[in-house]
Amino acid sequence: MKQNVSKGALTISRRVTRSTTTLDRNSLTLPIEVVTEIFLRLPLKSIARCRCVCKLWSSMFRSQDFTELFLTKSCARPQLLFACFDRSVIKFIFFSSPQPENPEENSNVVATNHLAGFRLSNELSGPTNGFFCYEANRIFKGMKDPVFDTVVCNPSTGQSLTLPRLKSSGRYGAQSYLGYDPIGKEFKVLSMVRLLVSGEWISVDHQVLTLGTKNLAWRSVECCVPHSYSPKGICISGVLYYTTSVYISSWGSMVACFDLRTEKFSFVKLMETFNRAMHCSTTLVNFSGKLGLIVVRDSDDVCQRNVCQASKSIELWVLLDAGKREWSKHVYVLPPSWKDVVTGEMYIVGMVGKSEIVFTPFYQCGPSYVLYFNVERTTITKVGIQGLEAFHGESFRTYLNYVQNVKLL
Repeated sequence: MKQNVSKGALTISRRVTRSTTTLDRNSLTLPIEVVTEIFLRLPLKSIARCRCVCKLWSSMFRSQDFTELFLTKSCARPQLLFACFDRSVIKFIFFSSPQPENPEENSNVVATNHLAGFRLSNELSGPTNGFFCYEANRIFKGMKDPVFDTVVCNPSTGQSLTLPRLKSSGRYGAQSYLGYDPIGKEFKVLSMVRLLVSGEWISVDHQVLTLGTKNLAWRSVECCVPHSYSPKGICISGVLYYTTSVYISSWGSMVACFDLRTEKFSFVKLMETFNRAMHCSTTLVNFSGKLGLIVVRDSDDVCQRNVCQASKSIELWVLLDAGKREWSKHVYVLPPSWKDVVTGEMYIVGMVGKSEIVFTPFYQCGPSYVLYFNVERTTITKVGIQGLEAFHGESFRTYLNYVQNVKLL
């Protein structure tokens, strides 16, 4: 293949191989917009191969314009992502499938898109625009305590990037959250060291790193409010949220808000009905661009960490205005058919739009599936997942609204 760039056009020539001195007989000149549109229709694995064709194509695929266009198209057709534990290689293997637009009309989806695998040691943070973040602990010979590394990975491309070591001497590891600033178009990682103080895990040494810079380096950010460590985080519209306990005059439940643009912390007090046990049982979801907290209750009005047959209702608290600390409350009673569908303990995956809450089992012991609870119609729909039979009985994580990202780490 031979490529030449002119003003707004790409020349693609087909060479006759009968003689090395033979001139190109067939030449086709296409506008660069047309060529870009053709490439945008290719699967990501094909794009990865095309990067190796020549410097011209590699440069085009790495450009900010092409990355944003590909991400925009991916956002228009979000996917379900499955992280399945493979004991043979001690890795989590990722698969994706189309995300059903109308679950009641799609009783099955097929997870045939085999993505990458990563050796994980802790919970994944994300996905955020197709990227994940996690902490990997390693023990070196002669060292008593493990070394903790923060890793960012992209299941679609198979890339992973180990970030520089945190500037801290913490012995108990770190908690990291991955976020995306849509204004500055930057990925940032917020990390904090876990420290055990008087029986309470406190987060200290808050640091931020911006991906894509030539010299990756952590920089300290100020946080004047002592608060507990929390593994639950979510990024919505350039803000990282996580539930936590804050100590002022006494311990209280709050939501920590970290603005990725300004790199400033703020805290929103949870409702008076929330106690410390309740905030530990909440699930953070994206409620059409707003932060949502989901709480599950049983027949005795007791909060449950996960959902099961004994679950009776679901509370959804939506943060309407962080500055004014305004919350709205919605209560959804599970239909009688709930007991017939649910056989074991399940966790909340998240929400699709404003009307569907999605659940999935911790362990897929039989045929794999997810449940869609439509809060407006009060219906439960079971969607089967085909193609994951080899992972029955293993640890299994499901993620909603996954988008593929061609951006290189």
